[in-house]
Amino acid sequence: MALRLYDSATREARDFTPLQPGKASLYVCGLTVQSEPHVGHVRSGVNFDVLQRWLRASGYETTFIRNVTDIDDKILAKSGEQHRPWYNLAYDMHRELDAAYASLNVARPTYEPLATGHIPEIIALIEELIAKGHAYAAEDGSADVYFDVRSWPAYGELSGQKVDDMEAAADADPRGKRDSRDFALWKGRKVSEPETASWPSPWGPGRPGWHIECSAMAGKYLGPAFDFHGGGLDLRFPHHENEQAQSRAAGRPFASYWLHNAWITTSGEKMSKSLGNSLVIPEVLKKVRGIELRYYLVAAHYRSHVEFSFEALDDAAQAFQRIENFLDRAAETIGEIPSDGVACAEFVEAMDDDLGTPAAVGALHDVVREGNKLLAGGDTPALRGVAASVRSMLDVLGLDPADPAWGPAGGDDEKLTLAIDVLVRGLLEERTEARATKDWARADALRDRLKDAGIEIEDTPAGPKWSI
Repeated sequence: MALRLYDSATREARDFTPLQPGKASLYVCGLTVQSEPHVGHVRSGVNFDVLQRWLRASGYETTFIRNVTDIDDKILAKSGEQHRPWYNLAYDMHRELDAAYASLNVARPTYEPLATGHIPEIIALIEELIAKGHAYAAEDGSADVYFDVRSWPAYGELSGQKVDDMEAAADADPRGKRDSRDFALWKGRKVSEPETASWPSPWGPGRPGWHIECSAMAGKYLGPAFDFHGGGLDLRFPHHENEQAQSRAAGRPFASYWLHNAWITTSGEKMSKSLGNSLVIPEVLKKVRGIELRYYLVAAHYRSHVEFSFEALDDAAQAFQRIENFLDRAAETIGEIPSDGVACAEFVEAMDDDLGTPAAVGALHDVVREGNKLLAGGDTPALRGVAASVRSMLDVLGLDPADPAWGPAGGDDEKLTLAIDVLVRGLLEERTEARATKDWARADALRDRLKDAGIEIEDTPAGPKWSI
């Protein structure tokens, strides 16, 4: 059976036919680094990590690009609220994102470009669109540049909408637009915005619009045409719709397949900061290990909405521990378990069927049950093959406890880090209280105590930060 994936553009499952034989190219829209990542944020990273692992396990030489949006209206707004430079906020939140991905064993992509590192490519693409009659500079002196949606008859095909049924684009001042649905390619700098958040351009100082960033970065690293474009379901419109329109209007075929993962919800609503129900990763990892949280995310199909609950997370943790217990007992009998096992046919069939991880996990548990019977029967050669098969399937899902990325025992290093964090934050709270009461001697003594332990403290407008 060939790999079949549900294409969001055609709204049907399609066999994967790579543009280049034996190779696969994948571009995923990463996060806008404006705040600490929560469980809903990292689901996309985990889901597309599984895709790249399965592509590689299936023999494809895979190039995987996942960008980071590090300049954006929301970043500017939040940095202003916190009275800190926007680039400092973006940098800190990018580090938080990297830590969250690492705690869930999300493998690094082939490359992770930043929007701010690709201004020349963005400007060149905008100039190309203007030259082809698909974009225009506003005539109000704002230095804004817009994509002319009426100039591209296919606009709306990705999300299945007609232009006349769409609401006005809300990503820029409407005064300079020819049509309220036109979206911003370049945003002229406003007086209220910091000078550091703008770059010179033929239209005046400013910064790129959100959508053009991804088109430019995908083109730079994957070329005008590539296999897969992925991201969260909420990106299908307007972000991905606009990406496709501007890229194809510039003469680039762009993505052959569109893949979208569903949301994680709480109380039936999309998990988000605005709802106040987000669950940041370090807090969740105080309750379960990273490998158990990843199992919880992987066990659901990537296109299925997940209603988050700690009860369900606990159930998932216990289910994964049953797999771990089998591997531990098998290792006691046969020694080190080989890592070159063969996945069972049911697992392969499930993964080839639109990354059917629920059925794949079910097949994995069936093999574990078979292995437990072999443990009881003492058939060592057969047990070795079954245990190796389990490790092989776990590796595809990013769940092999023996993967060095997890550290000892599938996450003990992570628990140690969290324990240190709790202790350090306790001392920092004492120091903050001492400073508030102007007990400078105690505050300095606490800082020196931490410094002697190799921990550096940085006082920031958002509070003290520590690092080793």
